[in-house]
Amino acid sequence: MRICFVCLGNIVRSPLAENLFAHVSEEKGVRDKYEVDSAGTSGYHVGEAPDARMRKVAREHGLKYSGRARQFQPEDFGRFDLIVAMDTENRRVLQQMASTPEQEEKIRLMREFDPQGGPNQPVPDPYYGGVDGFKKVFKIVERSVRGLLEALEGEEEV
Repeated sequence: MRICFVCLGNIVRSPLAENLFAHVSEEKGVRDKYEVDSAGTSGYHVGEAPDARMRKVAREHGLKYSGRARQFQPEDFGRFDLIVAMDTENRRVLQQMASTPEQEEKIRLMREFDPQGGPNQPVPDPYYGGVDGFKKVFKIVERSVRGLLEALEGEEEV
C-alpha cells in the first residue's frame, strides 16, 4: 500500500507522519507492506529540510529523520492508494485537485485514526508557536499513525 501524508508546507506535520509511520510499521514487522511519502499543498518550502524544531522533538522520542519538502501534484493521485491530510484546509485543497470520485475517495484526515480525535479534528500546525506545540503535535501524530496502522493491519475499511 502506498500512503502520502499531506500538510501545508511539507516541513512539520506531514514529514513527521511519514517517518513515524515508517518507524511504527518497522517496529510491528510490517514495513515492507507500505511505501510512504509526504507532500505539501503549497510550494512555500519546496526543497527545504524538515523543520529543525520538529526534528529535535522527534529525536527526543528516538526518531531521527531528514528529507526535502515537495508539493503534492495531481499525478500523485495515481501513485498513492491513501492520501492523509493533516487538517480540513489541506483536505479541501486536495479535494479540489481530485479529478474523479475515485481520487477523492483516497483522501482522509489524519485524526480520523487518532483515538482522541474525531470528525474534522485537525493536527494543529505548530509552526508559529513554541516548543510545547511541537511536543503536542508529536503525540497527536504518533497516536494517529499507530491508529492508522492498526486499521490497515486489521483490514478494516480505510
